[in-house]
Amino acid sequence: MDKKNLTIAEARKLLDEGRITSLELVDYFLARIDRYDQVVKACLSFNGELAREQARQADQRLAAGERGGLLGIPYLVKDNILVKEEKATAASKMLADYIAPYNATVIEKLQKAGAVFLGKTNLDEFAHGSSTENSAFFTTHNPYDLDKVPGGSSGGSAAAVASDFCLFALGSDTGGSVRHPASFCGVVGYKPSYGSLSRHGLMAMTSSTDVIGVIAKTAQDAKEVMVIIAGGDNYDPTAQTEIIPSMGIGNDFSGLTIGWPKEYFTEGLNPEVQASLNKIKEIMEERGARFIEISLPSTKYGVAVYSVITPAEVSSNLARFDGLRYGYKKAEQGDEAYLLNRGGGFGPEAKRRIMLGTYVLSAGEGHSYYDQAQKVRQWMKADFNQAFKTVDYILTPTVPSTAFNIGEKNNNPLSLYLEDSLLTPASLAGLPAVSIPSGLDSNNLPIGAQLIGKRGDDFNLLDLADSLRGILSFSRPNFSWE
Repeated sequence: MDKKNLTIAEARKLLDEGRITSLELVDYFLARIDRYDQVVKACLSFNGELAREQARQADQRLAAGERGGLLGIPYLVKDNILVKEEKATAASKMLADYIAPYNATVIEKLQKAGAVFLGKTNLDEFAHGSSTENSAFFTTHNPYDLDKVPGGSSGGSAAAVASDFCLFALGSDTGGSVRHPASFCGVVGYKPSYGSLSRHGLMAMTSSTDVIGVIAKTAQDAKEVMVIIAGGDNYDPTAQTEIIPSMGIGNDFSGLTIGWPKEYFTEGLNPEVQASLNKIKEIMEERGARFIEISLPSTKYGVAVYSVITPAEVSSNLARFDGLRYGYKKAEQGDEAYLLNRGGGFGPEAKRRIMLGTYVLSAGEGHSYYDQAQKVRQWMKADFNQAFKTVDYILTPTVPSTAFNIGEKNNNPLSLYLEDSLLTPASLAGLPAVSIPSGLDSNNLPIGAQLIGKRGDDFNLLDLADSLRGILSFSRPNFSWE
């Protein structure tokens, strides 16, 4: 049986009908990782022994008559999410040998559902970046072109799903870190509403925007994962956002009003990305959707606001890595521990964000930047709230262009920050957003389209995204390295 490029829905049907076992799926994915990840470099670690044991347990449950959900479905996890007794490095030298003492809440839920953990994926160190070049261990490559970046910071997870190393992967999205690599790698990247699931066990970066996200081959697959992992948690008091039940959006979009924000379609947008979005708009209009141009004037300040608030929270959250409790070198004296660990353990981007964040949190002139950024953030929320009085969803490009060359932007941090210019507003407003593959450019690199919904309207957003899948007919080509 051909197991290549199965979706969760397809694998679910095969498992429930007894035409395949979870162990067979696991062996297939482990073989692909072993053979091809030396080229793609998506995974930091994988645990074949554990995966096979979990698959055997899933097969026993299937044999006993249990069906549905994620039972027997193999997945990978971004290495800033804790899996008990597995390494959790955050792609940093600081945590190179750190073993997680407990499971993140989402991992507990996946294990209870019978999903099968395969291993950990690469990322920009502590999720700081947009290219997965900032990992302390190695750079992940884009499966569509190995000379290109996969995006970031969840580049390992996106590259793994695109490379058919798993049926889905978990990532984290603070300012676009699931949607950005999903766009570059031609897969679905879903950022839930802030507070719709627990962040317990996710290494904190920017606590006010951090969410665990899902990277999958289809939006329907992402929804199947979200059904399992969503919900409140005593360990995370922010996990209180209720998700609106699905309305069952199909291929008839009559009655839907879609916002087309003029600030997202500016001169800097790649013409091929623009053409791809125009095509989606045309198709949706043919099927009954009504598009109206809207204005989100605060959009242009998104990167600036994010670049103040995020370093401030990073500076606070990374203060614990001092060599006394967490760190990669041990020392007797506090000053010595700081010098050894914070100087040598953090990479350049982490240091840059810590220093900037420490400044904007300091008394005096620096603190005024943080106060102003928080005011503009409230303006952004008000912009979206106003827009959603007249539209049901908002359609935008995910990223202004397609994947760039590895090393191309290493000496230009600002250029990398601008990669998230169309992504940070939804994060700062706490809204659900999903990137879907919308075509290929003239260099056969994926283009992504982003849909943004009202807070809590996650399932309907994913239903709409999945309806577009059949219409756009995006299919993954065979890669040259296979």
